[in-house]
Amino acid sequence: MMTHCMHILPLVLLKQKVKLLQVLCAHRDEVWFLQFSNNGKYLASASNDKTAVIWKVDEDGELLLKHTLTGHEKPVMMVAWSPDDCQLLTCGMEEVIRRWDVESGECIHVYEKSGVGLLSCGWFPDGKQILSGLNDQSLCLWDLDGKQADCWEGQRSTKTSDFAVSKDGKLIISTSRDSAILLFNRDTKQERLIEEEHTVTSFSLSEDGDFLLVNLINEQIHLWNIRTDPIRVKRYTGHKRSRFVIRSCFGGSEQAFIASGSEDAKVYIWHRASGDVIETLSGHSGAVNCVSWNPTNPHMLASASDDHTIRIWGLKKATVKRRDAGSSSGSNGIHMNGSANGNGFVHQCNGSRSK
Repeated sequence: MMTHCMHILPLVLLKQKVKLLQVLCAHRDEVWFLQFSNNGKYLASASNDKTAVIWKVDEDGELLLKHTLTGHEKPVMMVAWSPDDCQLLTCGMEEVIRRWDVESGECIHVYEKSGVGLLSCGWFPDGKQILSGLNDQSLCLWDLDGKQADCWEGQRSTKTSDFAVSKDGKLIISTSRDSAILLFNRDTKQERLIEEEHTVTSFSLSEDGDFLLVNLINEQIHLWNIRTDPIRVKRYTGHKRSRFVIRSCFGGSEQAFIASGSEDAKVYIWHRASGDVIETLSGHSGAVNCVSWNPTNPHMLASASDDHTIRIWGLKKATVKRRDAGSSSGSNGIHMNGSANGNGFVHQCNGSRSK
C-alpha cells in the first residue's frame, strides 16, 4: 500500500501542474539531442547547425545561455557530461569528439581516429577515460590525453550510436546487431543479450543501473530488467515514430515516469509502473527528437525539436522574476532565451587533436 501511494502522489502533481515554462531559441537548425548535467545545474544541447549549447539553470529555475560551442564541421549528434560536470563531450556526426571546459567554454582536446568516423561519446565513471562508438562497428576507449586504452571490434551496429556504462565501469551496454543489445562485463568477459523482434533505435540506462529503456522502430518502448538474465517487464506505446531516431528517458521522483519525444510534435509521459499514458505535452511545431529529465529537480523536463527550439516543462511558480540581458517575456508569461544576441559566449574549438 505504501508503494502504491508513493506512485500516486507524484502522478497527481504531474497531471495538475505541468506547464510550459520556457522556450530556448539559440539553435539555428534542428535540435537532435539534449542532456541535463548530473547535478541538474546545466543543460547541454546538440544541433544540426553544427553547434552545441550549454545552458545554466539559475536559482529560480530559469535557463540562461552560458556558452555556444563551435568548431565541429558536421552536425553535432550528442553530448555527454563528465561525472563531476566540469567538462562536456560533443560528438560530430561521423566526425570527431571534442572535450570542453564547462566554466570557460574552451575546447581542451579533440579525439579522432584516422579513416574512421565517430558516432557517440560517453565517460567512464572515474572521469579519466572516454568511450566512443565508431562507424566501423567498434567501441574504443581513450585516456583523456588521447591515448587509445582499449578497443572492442565489431561490438555494435553502425545504425545505432547509443551505449551505456554502469556506475562501477564493469558493464558496457551496446547494440550488437539491429535487434539485439549486448551486455558485456569487462571483468568476467561475460556476454548477455537482449533480443528484440524489431530494430532498436535508441536506449537509456536507469539511475540504479538495473533497468534499460529500449526504443524500437515499431513505435514501442520496452523496459527491461537487466539485474541478472534480461527480462522485459513493461511496454509503452502511443508516441509516433516513422523516420527519425526518437529518444526517451526515465525521470520524476524516484524515476517513476517515462518520457519520450514523438514525431507528432508532442512529448509523451507514461507512469512507469502501470504503463499508462498520463500526459501529452503540446507546443512544439516539429518532431520532438529527445527529452531529458532534470536528475535533481523531478519537476523539470526538457525537450528538443526539429522546430529549432528547446522547451522547458515543469511547475508554474506564482511569481517569476524578470531577466535582463538575453531574456524576454511575452504576454503569456513564457520566457524566451538564447536569441542571436543572447547573454552567452561563442567559443571556437582549437584544442589539441588525437589520432
